Amino acid sequence: MTQEAHKVVIVGGGAGGLELAAKLGRKFGPGNIFLVDKEGSHIWKPSLHEVAAGTLDIHREGLSYPMLAKDCGFTFVLGEVRAVDRAARTLLLAPVTFEGCEIFPERSIGYDTLVLALGSKSNFFDTPGTAEYAVALDSTEQAERFRQLLLRALVIVDRDQPLGTARVLNIAIVGGGATGVELAAELVESCKNVAYYGLTHLDPAADVKITLLEGAPRILAALPEKVSDAAHELLSQRGVTVNTSVKVAAIQADGVVDVQGRHYPCDLCVWAAGIKAPALLKETGLPVNPINQIIVDAGLRTEDPAVFAFGDCAQAPWNGTNKFLPARAQVAHQQADFLIPVLSARIAGTEPPSAPFRFKDYGSLVSLGHNRGVGSLMGVLSGKNMFVQGIVARLMYMSLHLMHHRAVLGLVRTANIAIGRLLLKRSAPRVKLH
Repeated sequence: MTQEAHKVVIVGGGAGGLELAAKLGRKFGPGNIFLVDKEGSHIWKPSLHEVAAGTLDIHREGLSYPMLAKDCGFTFVLGEVRAVDRAARTLLLAPVTFEGCEIFPERSIGYDTLVLALGSKSNFFDTPGTAEYAVALDSTEQAERFRQLLLRALVIVDRDQPLGTARVLNIAIVGGGATGVELAAELVESCKNVAYYGLTHLDPAADVKITLLEGAPRILAALPEKVSDAAHELLSQRGVTVNTSVKVAAIQADGVVDVQGRHYPCDLCVWAAGIKAPALLKETGLPVNPINQIIVDAGLRTEDPAVFAFGDCAQAPWNGTNKFLPARAQVAHQQADFLIPVLSARIAGTEPPSAPFRFKDYGSLVSLGHNRGVGSLMGVLSGKNMFVQGIVARLMYMSLHLMHHRAVLGLVRTANIAIGRLLLKRSAPRVKLH
């Protein structure tokens, strides 16, 4: 009698989940490895700020999950997880619809081992007005929505200039972490480039005001102070107003109000302050922290021996410290590699490795436009930090995206994609206009 295949179901096709599915799929095949995601294509989440600014076209950047499943040897299941039945070891998937038509009905999928890699989304902290007046950048749809709102606002400013009724377009970004800082820099570049394409009355330097609001005493508070200071200076040089120690109390139709009653005018508001894991995780019955992250041990295991969790949706201990691992792409990447031998042993029915996950911090890089960047690299050999900035930091930042593609697609296809995108830029506008 043929033994039934051990089914590993990975929920979430973000940076970590997709890499894990691709590497395990090439090793075991579609009968063992399943990837579930509510979207049909994958985009590297750290690039969503470029989608929002229009400097990156999502329709050229996205990778189709069905294509990746065929090429990498896993089974892709389209659908949003509605419930997890740990007793029966099944997932309930919501129906998939398109323009009111049901494509897939409500379904269930069984698992032997479940890996939760659902990522995170913006945490509004119950701030009044966020749902009505702020845009988050958690998905391609949200990033595209902001891009369209931005283009519309720029066209209105350009149209009204000759009429003598024009006013400054105020853009407020709440949150001075990596997403907020990178978006501010990218918007400067985007607005400058949009003016080249028919908006002849628009002066981006005078007609667009970008304000970055951060609650901590400095932006990029999680990174070394030298990186924070360099980013602050570069943003200021580009005309971005950086306000620190600002605690936002509410978002209104015409601006942002802080706890001291100060009003910051804005026509467009982006919320990039804090994260939380999806609410679904609270309903699994597994222990979670106040921001819904599932609590895991040093082996990325939950209380349920059949369930693992990693990436932004998990609270994992940071080896050698009394802290928890940060929500960063390099953490998810390393955790995916750690889980490969663990899950391979479960599939093969052998004893899994017992060594805990140990995170190696290689530093952080922040993009400040197409020719700028800042970052702090960990000197792996010397044990010291190395500060980098300018085009070198920008190129290193771009290489992180290519490394992700390489993990999923392999070296040859990644090289072909990189060359193809470089050539396509020659015939495309500097910003997405349609």
